[in-house]
Amino acid sequence: MLTDKKISIVVPFHNEEENVPILYGEIVEVMKEVSPNYEMVFVDDKSTDNTVNVIKDIIEKDERVKLVKLRRNFGQTGALAAGFDYATGEIIISMDGDLQHDPSDIPNLLKYVLDGYDIASGWRKNRIDPFLSRKLPSKIANWIMAKFSGVELHDFGTTFKAYKSEVISNVRLYGELHRFIPALATLYGAEIIEVPIKNRKRKYGKSHYNIMRTFRVIFDLFTIRFLIKYITRPLHFFGLPGLFCIFSGGGIGTFLLIKKIVTHGDIFAIHGPLLILAILLILAGIQLFSIGLLGEMLTRTYFESSDKRIYTVHEIITREKILKEKSSKKIEN
Repeated sequence: MLTDKKISIVVPFHNEEENVPILYGEIVEVMKEVSPNYEMVFVDDKSTDNTVNVIKDIIEKDERVKLVKLRRNFGQTGALAAGFDYATGEIIISMDGDLQHDPSDIPNLLKYVLDGYDIASGWRKNRIDPFLSRKLPSKIANWIMAKFSGVELHDFGTTFKAYKSEVISNVRLYGELHRFIPALATLYGAEIIEVPIKNRKRKYGKSHYNIMRTFRVIFDLFTIRFLIKYITRPLHFFGLPGLFCIFSGGGIGTFLLIKKIVTHGDIFAIHGPLLILAILLILAGIQLFSIGLLGEMLTRTYFESSDKRIYTVHEIITREKILKEKSSKKIEN
């Protein structure tokens, strides 16, 4: 056995009825050699097929599995956030439910966390996807993400990671930020290592990837850059361009005022566009400073506000709950 620490394996599902029992069986086989002390937290992201019933059948036979059923489709970030919140293990492993992640990689990821790293992040070193449509865009996107975030990872896109629970509890997710968890964790001094993992083809179901996700990731890139560099000092971000605008506008305005005093000419007729530019620069500078100050106030509110979740749970399904429901039905009949 690798460890006696409790391990939580978090898997979000959306219309993966064929994959659920296969993945469950693979995880059970792998965990026999890893630890007897583990749980599986399956999150249903409002599936429209038979995924929930398949998971319920598994739960009835195995008390180590519980289902977090969401009220609507919140996307992968919301589903992962729910799984993390309801996981009770000292180490949390997240993975996809489409069988493209191989549970046999769990011991390798786990080993690095046990050795002291806070996050062991999977790296699909040898991707099997088509080069032009998936691999090349992914390489470019990962390079950009690494530069923007300051975290030198080769693969931000994979969900397959192992975390110390105290690290993931500090990270608040929204948007498409699940792929940036390592970057967000660096705000709290997390130590990260990238670990090569296998990449398998999807056998059943339909991929949920689409081009719109790429645009959402691009937008979140700017969010990540801001969060990492300026989340506790937004005035530093807005203040510099604000000062530049104010000083530039003030300098132009001073020049025009001196010229007016010396030449007594019609400044607006001669330098009308320059005067308008000076006014606009000063106004823009004031606005940027105002935004920075508002940002400072919002930051204070952010750190002092209550913990608001980005998902809504419909119900938590455990073996005990299923057996109670079946017992109640028998009594009623």
